[in-house]
Formats: sequence, C-alpha cells, structure tokens
Amino acid sequence: MNKLIKVSLAGVLSFGISMAASADDDEIEEAIEYRQAGMEMIAWNFGRMAAMVKGKMPYEAAEFAKRAENVAALSKMSLEGYILGSDEGDTDAKAKIWTNWADFKAKMVEFENQAVQLADVAKTATTLEEVKPQFKNTAVCKGCHKKYKK
Repeated sequence: MNKLIKVSLAGVLSFGISMAASADDDEIEEAIEYRQAGMEMIAWNFGRMAAMVKGKMPYEAAEFAKRAENVAALSKMSLEGYILGSDEGDTDAKAKIWTNWADFKAKMVEFENQAVQLADVAKTATTLEEVKPQFKNTAVCKGCHKKYKK
C-alpha cells in the first residue's frame, strides 16, 4: 500500500510540476489557498492530539484516532499545493522550497509516513502511553517550518 501511495504521489507531483510551468495568477492563488487550508486543518487536528499528549485535555482513544486519521489523510495531499510560482503572494512559503525541492519533498514525505504510522497506532491504542512515541515522531513540523516558512 505504501508503494502505491508513493507512486500516486509521484504522479501527482510530476503532473503538478508540469502544470506549474504554465500556472497563471489564479492557479497560484488557488494553490496557496489550498495548502494554507490544508495546513490549518492539520494544525487543528494535531492541536487536539497535542492537548491530550500534554495533559491539557483527557485522552480519548476514539477522538485521538479520528484526529490522527485526519492528519494522515491531509498529509497525503499537502505537496499538491506547492506549484512553481506559489512562493509569491499572500504566503509564508519561502522560495527555498523550490530551490531545495528534493529536501523539502523528502521532509513532506517523511511527515506523511509518520502521520500514517500514527493513524495506524491510534486505531488500536487504548492508552495515551501507546500513542505518545509515534506522536512525537510525527511532530516534526518545526524542522520544516524553520527552514521553509517565513
């Protein structure tokens, strides 16, 4: 299944890059809005899980699993919003994303892989201690944000 996801993602990415060469201002604006909306949804879902991990709200296995599944699904769509030219406009994305595409893509794929693993762990976990290690493995956002976000 992972191989299928990677092949599909590679196809989508290749299509996105080829389309980006001819992206107009509307497409660029839509790409920015798409990725910002996705990142907001990831942050909201991740925030609920983080609150449980930090003891700010009670751990509820079903709720945690739902949030983890949402993050996993959203992580699979994230790269689609990074078309060429979308570093300009109303965005915090740095141009470094496109000049260091291989590194950026690797970080995004790693986040996706970790998010999928978190969703898998959360499906059967009954205690917070069971999900904490994988939650921490998935919480790699700051590393990418420091390098690629204004």
